[in-house]
Formats: sequence, C-alpha cells, structure tokens
Amino acid sequence: MPQLSLFEASETVLTDDERGRVAYTPRFVPASLACRWFADLRGGVAWNAERRWMYDREVDVPRLTAHFALEESEGEAVPPESVGEVVRQAARHVIGATGVPFTGVGLNFYRDGRDSVAPHNDHLNVIVEGFPIALLSLGATRRMTIRAKEPPRRVFHVDLENGSLLMMSYATQLHYTHGVPKTNEPVGERISLAFRVQTPPSGGAAGDPYR
Repeated sequence: MPQLSLFEASETVLTDDERGRVAYTPRFVPASLACRWFADLRGGVAWNAERRWMYDREVDVPRLTAHFALEESEGEAVPPESVGEVVRQAARHVIGATGVPFTGVGLNFYRDGRDSVAPHNDHLNVIVEGFPIALLSLGATRRMTIRAKEPPRRVFHVDLENGSLLMMSYATQLHYTHGVPKTNEPVGERISLAFRVQTPPSGGAAGDPYR
C-alpha cells in the first residue's frame, strides 16, 4: 500500500491512468499563511453541526461543516465578510495554480481524532463532469485513505499536512472512494477546503457533495 512522505516538496502523482489521476503537493501554501487562514476560518465561520440518516437511523455528522459559493448565485450562500477574504484568497491561489474555474467550496472542521469522514465518492449530480476536485488542508496533519472500488484494489494512504493540496480528477469519483478515518492518536484541529466546479442549483443550493 503506497504511502507518501511529508518531505517531498514537489507534486507526487499517486495514480494517473484510465481510472483517474490523484496528485499530492505538500507545502502548496506556506506554513505561516496556512496557519493564519486556519485561525481566521476557525473563529470566523458559522460552523454547522449536522445530523444525517445512516443505516436507518439519524446520527451526528462527526465533524463541523460549511459550504460557500465562490460567486454570487441564487440559492447559494456566499462567505460572510469576516471570512470572505480568506476564502477568496485561498480560491485565487488554487485556481491560479490549477487553472480550474472552481465555483464552490466545502469546508470541514475536524476537532480531534474522533472526527472523520467515511469512505465515499462525491455525488456526481452536483459536480460538473470532467473537472477535478482540489482539497486544501489547514492545521494538523490527518491521514486520508483512497481505495479503488474494483480490482486491482489499490489503496493509498496520504498524510495531508498543513498547507498541502490534493488533486483528484473527476474519473476518480467513479473508481475510488476517499475518506479520513478516526484515529486514537493525539491529533490537533484541521480544516479542509474542498474546491469543486458545481452544477448550477435548481430550486435551491447545490448542497454538500459528501451527502
């Protein structure tokens, strides 16, 4: 099972074939800037504590969430002024480096090792076909597991460090799941920003692609 080192400064490509491309770039954002963005978002975002139906019962989502449109759009929330500049700065940095016209960002706040996201692929009905997903990590390092759905069942473990960027092509959502498992190890707080090109809302917000 391939595992990436945190000490590779340039982009590392985990896989790039007919089932999709996944690439990881540590230190995509300087540590000092990443820490400043983390502090501003942690204190400025109105975080949502959600509940969802799983296995015939309603459960707490094991993390706090928020979602913003990057441009004003009917039916979608835009970031409040208190955090808007941070979100726009982060978006400009990611868009400028990748050339992808991202339109929305989903935020997840992992408070400790008990917070997690189960293995999943993004819901394809709310992202535009052909465009990748960019995941910017701020704060403490957490491990992501990326697992192929069909044989050969390749598994990648990626330690997402402060200021890193993980890029997943659209095709990976068809052929892989990704998740951040719980851990008993002592870990600090982490915020992730998942940038997506989202389908225009019809009668409401595009919603959380993790659902």
